[in-house]
Amino acid sequence: MVVLKIVLPVLAAVLAFYAYTWESFSEEMVRGKRVLVTGSSTGIGEQMAYEFAWMGAHLMLTARNETSLQKVVQNCLKLGAASASYVVSDMNDLASARNVVEETKNVLGGLDLLVLNHYGGKSGFGPYQGDMESVISSMTVNFFSYVQVTVSALSMLQESRGNIIVVSSMNGRIPGPFAVPYAASKAALEGFYSSLRTELRLRKIDMPITVAVLGYIDTDTAVGFLDGKISLKASPKELCAQAIVRGGVMRVREVFYPYWITKPVLLIRDWLPGVLEQIIGNSYFLEKIL
Repeated sequence: MVVLKIVLPVLAAVLAFYAYTWESFSEEMVRGKRVLVTGSSTGIGEQMAYEFAWMGAHLMLTARNETSLQKVVQNCLKLGAASASYVVSDMNDLASARNVVEETKNVLGGLDLLVLNHYGGKSGFGPYQGDMESVISSMTVNFFSYVQVTVSALSMLQESRGNIIVVSSMNGRIPGPFAVPYAASKAALEGFYSSLRTELRLRKIDMPITVAVLGYIDTDTAVGFLDGKISLKASPKELCAQAIVRGGVMRVREVFYPYWITKPVLLIRDWLPGVLEQIIGNSYFLEKIL
């Protein structure tokens, strides 16, 4: 009963805040903004590009697949983007990550919003076999390149008083079996950007960082890895992208999607970690994984 008396008011306050954020959001907050979206040729990144496009942003998109990027750019222009350009990049190469920011500066003349969303590396989904290469690859693409793009863009963001959106995962906050290298990279993201957020605030630098904590989303990659292997149902990438964009534009600290699946799990993690491990274990169909 004591726990409920504490939890219910907190949840009510959080819901009220998100309701206020949703109602206060306006497309005019985005119109004319210069936005860089990484990993924007497919999945959540593609959908976020479309969200920014219909609200009239200037877009720079990046990913490895040029053909897909060209299609997304054309779709963005049709939706009403003020402008849309792309640069092909391979985030396994940190020099390529730096080049993305240089091209953004050359084309857009500055940057108001950095959206870090790309995913890659050589790790897949399955038992971890002690392979160091998969860990290094995952950390390079899913962590080091995020930091490299951020470091390269800091001066532009500080000049424009811009902000950053970092797409993370529940695997960065709870045990992520069968995706150990990926979980490690997301945990690193959480540590780096939460620390950076606090430091920027203490240094009185106006550069908010929004971390999006996501559950199972119906991207081709996630469904390809997880379909038939876990009991959870994938949530739509279109609504996920909308939630991330709105939260980022409103400069909230964190976005949880889908909220009623991700947030309660994190509460259980803090209070009943043993119970959480049992819940996680029961959600996997081990006979289809091992």
